Amino acid sequence: MSRRKEPAIPNALLDQLLAGGDASAAFEQGGLLDALKKALTERTLNAEMDHPLAGGNGAGNTRNGYGRKTVMTDTGSLAIDVPRDRQSSFDP
Repeated sequence: MSRRKEPAIPNALLDQLLAGGDASAAFEQGGLLDALKKALTERTLNAEMDHPLAGGNGAGNTRNGYGRKTVMTDTGSLAIDVPRDRQSSFDP
């Protein structure tokens, strides 16, 4: 009797992500995979900025909006919002 391997991402979450859309469109430029790349990149950059601002090193330094950058991925270019700080010390 073979056992089914547990998926890395739960099926319920995949169903939720794919709801209302064509599953094959997820792989196209601007599809679900590009949206996930954008969301994960921006979340990582925000978390990376939180670290120095929370410590004593960033005394007097705060967030100061976002700048837009275009990065190249395997599916094409992707516009991301990169956080800025007042002292311009954040180097992602």
